[in-house]
Amino acid sequence: MCGIAGFLSSVPMPAAELDDRLWKMITPLRHRGPDDEGVWTDGWAGLAHARLAIIDISPAGHQPMASNDGSVWISYNGE
Repeated sequence: MCGIAGFLSSVPMPAAELDDRLWKMITPLRHRGPDDEGVWTDGWAGLAHARLAIIDISPAGHQPMASNDGSVWISYNGE
C-alpha cells in the first residue's frame, strides 16, 4: 500500500518551505512505497506520495499526477 500525505494552508507559503514540509511528511511513509516518491505544491496546498509499484512499474504511474492541462492534481492508491 502506498503512503500518501497532504495539506491545505490558509495562507500562501514559499514553495521551498512547502516542499521541505512535504518531504518531511512522506519520509516516515517510505516503507509503504519504496519504489517511487514525489511531491507537488502550488503555495496553498500540497501532496506527497510514496509509491508501491505492483502492477504498473513504469514511470507513467509516478504520483502525485496531473490532469492533461495541469489544473488538477491527485494522489491515490490505485493498485
